[in-house]
Amino acid sequence: MTQSPPGSGASSGPENPSDAVPPVQDGSDPTPPPGHRPSPDSPRPSEPHASVPGSRRAAQAAKGGDSQATGSYGIPGAPFSRSPFLFGLLAGLGFMIAYTGYRAVLAVWSILVLILVAAFFAIALNPAVVRLQRLGLPRGVAVLAVIMTTLIVLCGGLFAVIPPLITEATQFAHDIPGYVERLQESRWVQDLNERFDLLEEVQSTITAGSAARALSNILSGISLVFGTLFNILTITILTIYFLVAFERVKEGFYRLIPASRRERARLLGDAILAQVGGFMVGSLTIATLAGLTSLAFMLIVDIPYAIALAVLVALFDLIPQIGATLSAVVVTLVALTVSVPVAIATAVFFILYQQVENWLIYPRVMRRAVQVSDLTAILSVLVGTALFGLIGVLISIPLTAAIQLIIREVVYPRQDTR
Repeated sequence: MTQSPPGSGASSGPENPSDAVPPVQDGSDPTPPPGHRPSPDSPRPSEPHASVPGSRRAAQAAKGGDSQATGSYGIPGAPFSRSPFLFGLLAGLGFMIAYTGYRAVLAVWSILVLILVAAFFAIALNPAVVRLQRLGLPRGVAVLAVIMTTLIVLCGGLFAVIPPLITEATQFAHDIPGYVERLQESRWVQDLNERFDLLEEVQSTITAGSAARALSNILSGISLVFGTLFNILTITILTIYFLVAFERVKEGFYRLIPASRRERARLLGDAILAQVGGFMVGSLTIATLAGLTSLAFMLIVDIPYAIALAVLVALFDLIPQIGATLSAVVVTLVALTVSVPVAIATAVFFILYQQVENWLIYPRVMRRAVQVSDLTAILSVLVGTALFGLIGVLISIPLTAAIQLIIREVVYPRQDTR
């Protein structure tokens, strides 16, 4: 046999064939031959099944830890299958929840109206509270001062008007027989009576049934008065609470917005709240103008208690929809104590003034106070009145101003960048 020369790189092989391990090729996983015993210092082969929990814990740790990544209730499971049955079940459940919410809103609508009115007054009075706070007053004291000033003004106006109205109503009831005699003696009433038998018709309508209906109407009026007083008291109390907690409630709403958009939302929200304050200033301006115009007319035609009635007109003009009509009826009844032509002239004056106020004064004042165009103000009031009545009149102008602000500051810039 030919032997390899020394140093040729070939070896005669290991003395113990059992210790021979095939050489490791590039990245291959060597398999030890049967009977091979690894030395204590050699690395052990990997155990994939034993390391699975450790790998899961490592993955969760990489995501931020067990409790941080999956919560304290374990790992979320797989989502539900999107079967038609599950879709129908969830759709029916959503419909039931929506209908239940709709019925709940209808059930508590009267309470929601009071809450909305109180919130509106709180937003409108908050600028005055903020100004008093800047003078160094605590917020509670500032709220109390604003509420007391408002109540004093309202109660002072009512006390200035109610006693003369009671006196005039009593005198008018005392003079009714004299008015009836004058009407009977007048020539044109006699002519109408001969043609249409007016006196017989009036006497035929005055029966026991009409008296019962009149008594029922009186009781309904009394209950309406007490209900109105209760609503006014509720609104006053809610307004006080809203004013005291105004900043906390506002910041709570802002906290619901993501932090990345919170600052911009706060700026827009404060601008919208300022629009509500501007609306209240505009309403006070319109009411003051109505009172001064009515005072000038009543002084010209010599209607008694002109100053008190002018205060009544200004206060009632703040009530949407029916305020101006109520004040016109009261002043016309007082003017009837002077003469019938004066009462007719008073009614005509208030009808004309209401048209001028609704179509000229109101839109122009609101355009300056809330930055809403004349046409937009008129349309918003008409739509708000048709949809929500009293609440619609109150929120129509501020809501329109808020929508315009959002469109101008959010929608238009987003469209311009596309």
